[in-house]
This record gives sequence, C-alpha cells and structure tokens, in this order.
Amino acid sequence: MKVARRAGVPPFEVMSILDRVAQFRAAGRDVISLCAGEPAGGAPPDVAARAAALHEDNDLGYTSALGPRPLRDAIASHYRRWYGLDLVADDVAVTTGSSGAFVLAFLAAFDPGDRVALASPGYPAYRNILTALGCEVVDIPCGPEQRFQPTPELLDEAAADGPLHGLVVASPANPTGTMLTRTELAALTTWCDAHDVRLISDEIYHGITYPAPGAADPRGVSAWETSRTGVVVSSFSKYWGMTGWRIGWAIVPADLRSAVDALAGNVALCPPAPAAYAAVEAFTGASYAAADARVADFARTRATLLGAVPSLGWGPIAPADGAFYLYADLASTLGHFADATAWAQALLEEEGVAVVPGIDFDPSHGGRYVRLSFAAGHDAVVEAVARIRSFIS
Repeated sequence: MKVARRAGVPPFEVMSILDRVAQFRAAGRDVISLCAGEPAGGAPPDVAARAAALHEDNDLGYTSALGPRPLRDAIASHYRRWYGLDLVADDVAVTTGSSGAFVLAFLAAFDPGDRVALASPGYPAYRNILTALGCEVVDIPCGPEQRFQPTPELLDEAAADGPLHGLVVASPANPTGTMLTRTELAALTTWCDAHDVRLISDEIYHGITYPAPGAADPRGVSAWETSRTGVVVSSFSKYWGMTGWRIGWAIVPADLRSAVDALAGNVALCPPAPAAYAAVEAFTGASYAAADARVADFARTRATLLGAVPSLGWGPIAPADGAFYLYADLASTLGHFADATAWAQALLEEEGVAVVPGIDFDPSHGGRYVRLSFAAGHDAVVEAVARIRSFIS
C-alpha cells in the first residue's frame, strides 16, 4: 500500500529529541532539557481551578466549531486590553492549539501550488504543514543584518521569481526571539496588501518580551493594528504556560470566516471543550499577574544566559527580544564535530544536556547553530551552562 507523498515531511526535531530525553530519564540518567519551548509551572491557578470544577461537573459536550462564545468574547476583550483593538467574538476562531489555527488558516487562504514565503531561520512546522498541503515554500534568508526578520526588499527579490500568495511572519520569532517594530510590521502589511499577499502573523509569544524601559509596545505589535486583511495566530501555550491543554486561536478577516468555520467543523468538530471553558479564566487579573511573574523569571534567566555566552565562545547570537530562546552560532567552537547536530548529540550523550540543532529551523545555514530554550527555569539553565562549559573544555 502506498504512503501519500504529502506525508514525506521531516519530523519535528524537537519532538524527536524529547523522546530521546524521556528514554534517558527512564534509564536513570539526569538530563536537563533545553530543547522544548515549554514554560515550567503550568497554567495559572484560576485556570486550573476552573478545569477541576468542569471535570467534577462532567458536562463536557461539543462546543460550536469555532469554540464557545464566552471564550471568544474573552479573547476579543484581551485585544482591547493589550492593543486597544475593537474586536468582537465573530473575529475569533478558537482552535486546537496554534497548530490547529495554522492548518485552518493555510487551508482557507492557500491553494496547492501557491507560493508562500517564510523567514529562514523559522519555525519548521510552517514549512512542513504548507508542504503537506501542496504549497510551494519560498525561503527568505534573514540573517543578523536583517535581525532575522523579512523586509519588503527581500520580498521584492522573492517575488521576482514568481508571484507570492502568502507570507508567514513571527514576532517574537522562533528560534531567534527577534521582534518586528511597529514601523517594520506596518511596512510588511502594506507590502502584502499592495501585492495581494495574505499575511499570517504568528503572535504566540506576545507578552513574553524584554522591552527597554518606556518602550511604546512592551507586549508586541499585532498585525491587526496595521491591517485587518491578514490572519493573526496566538495561543495559551506560552504566556499562560498551557502547552498540553492544546488551546489556541486565530483572528480571522471577514473574507475567510465562512471558510474557516466550515473547515473547523469538518477537521476537528470543535476545539477541546475542557480547555476552552477553563481558558476563560486566563483573562482574570490574577492570571495575568501569574503570567507576568513567570515572564519576570524568564527575564532573569535570559540575563544569566546572555551573560554566560562570552565564556562559551559562541557568536553571533540573535538578540532574543522576546520568547525564551537563544539562537547561537557555534562555528568557532564546533571543534572536531562535523556540524551542530553532531555537537548536540554528543552534548546529550556526554553531559546530559538537550538542545536543538539549527538545521531544524534553517535547512541551508542552520548546520552551525543551536537553539537553547531557557523556559526550563533559572536553576536548570545555570546547571546546563556549567555542563556545556565542561563539554567544550
């Protein structure tokens, strides 16, 4: 029996490494995992308490295809609170994590053969989902000179080889943590509107940012602040620490709403009901405060990690304006290792520290990079750096 060609995408390396970490731990090895973008600590207490009450009531049937109205109302209110945007529940589609939002957005916006541009390095699932759906992925090489973010000039170059139909951006980005300023994002939305290109804006790390004092947009800038023609994707996984709850959302422009509604009802019927009802409590004052306290811990850990980089001999590194990743060039410290993949494998085997090789994020130039997640917490990162320093020496 055949296997569909669309299934021939590579696995997400982070998940493969997590499996290896689990095997090591089951065998009694002490492993520090800096590979997954998974905040320690779990959901805010208000969310956890609501979830417990929901399961006690045991009345959890299907919701509407786009999620329960109270949660969609709460998400719309969140956009008024953080961005001053006047949204309503009909603008919001609740999904099975941000991954579900990307699948629905890509299905609704792009046909097989459409050319969709991605910044490279970037989150590998964008590429793999688009490829599985029959789209042509157009890599936009973005290095330190562009702060790892696309520009209108780079899009002009990509469009010279054929019209673009879509652009996926992320701010803060994975794996680099770099962010688009309001001016930069407005330039991209203007370019997309002028060239009939659908923008998909990944904003799942909003709120996990490290702005300078008095910064104008401390949480990040939403694409809908500059244009409402694109799709905004976000999630409860990062800022609220609810990774395994698998609950996210999309802000959907008017011309895609009926398509997204129909696709959602057919693909997943509805988002996970327990997570959807409990997630309403993510928008309480106490939940925002708990999430902000966690971000303060990220900031402390980030400062420690950035302070340790010079002694490791890595560079250049991405600025890490937001999210909880360090993307670092190992070129000068690879030694006898062929590439960062071999280096990372040896680090895990010898020192019990798991990091992600950059080839997962940049097939062309990622062979000398690694990504470290400092979401594991300050003590774990301090110990991991000590082990990495021992490994290098």
